[in-house]
Amino acid sequence: MSLLDVKNLSVSFPTASGQTTVLHKASYVIDKGEVLAIVGESGSGKSVAMLAVMGLLPPTATVTADHVLFEGRDLMTMPVKERRRIIGKDIAMIFQEPVASLNPCFTAGYQIDEVLKQHLKLDRKGRHARALELLKAVGIPEPEEKLKAYPHQMSGGQCQRIMIAIAMACEPKLLIADEPTTALDVTIQKQILELLARLQLETGMAMIMITHDMGVVAETADRVIVQYHGRKMEEADVLSLFEAPKHAYTRALLSALPENATGDRLPTIDYTAEFAGDGE
Repeated sequence: MSLLDVKNLSVSFPTASGQTTVLHKASYVIDKGEVLAIVGESGSGKSVAMLAVMGLLPPTATVTADHVLFEGRDLMTMPVKERRRIIGKDIAMIFQEPVASLNPCFTAGYQIDEVLKQHLKLDRKGRHARALELLKAVGIPEPEEKLKAYPHQMSGGQCQRIMIAIAMACEPKLLIADEPTTALDVTIQKQILELLARLQLETGMAMIMITHDMGVVAETADRVIVQYHGRKMEEADVLSLFEAPKHAYTRALLSALPENATGDRLPTIDYTAEFAGDGE
């Protein structure tokens, strides 16, 4: 049995011109301990898909699926209270833009404590000890002081590490990392990717890495799903994808990498009938 099994997930939003579908019957399967990368340009539906799995889309969104099974239980049909016991504990998410995702009104310690209080049966002293342990695990210097700090008092890299600490607080079985290196300089990006890889190996959790960076995919993933315009174009293991991409869009993504680019212009993709299907 797979850890997460999503079949025919679709998401639409109301617009001035009617209901607009932004994700078209996407399917995802991830096993325990596996790293799955979902790659594609901005607007391809990567984040929307995972927010739908988490149940974090706004009420205006229409979400349909044959099933969204986590450890064999359908998240779409279970009671809200039961789903809340899973989300944040067994399934956790690192959101884009850590400075914007953290609440500016509360300290890092308060925001970590909030997760621990919700999901773990620890007293105040135990939660404080766990928070310190988490900050040390993600490489935050002077953790006792950083627990008292507000997001604006920390760098982008430190805020990202706080976000990772919050996500890892309850030792999730599945971690969704939504472009975890966005807006960070290349040195910090490398540190964050190495940290996530280390935590994934140490805990044995599964991880879904959402990114538009094919370099990140090559370094971190076991398997890759390529999305374009809300549809799955291709799915393959990392080696096969890089050595023999099947879809024209995947080939264009790879040819846009600096080491593969030729000439003065990067390749472009026309949205033709080839991309209007459901993928492979």
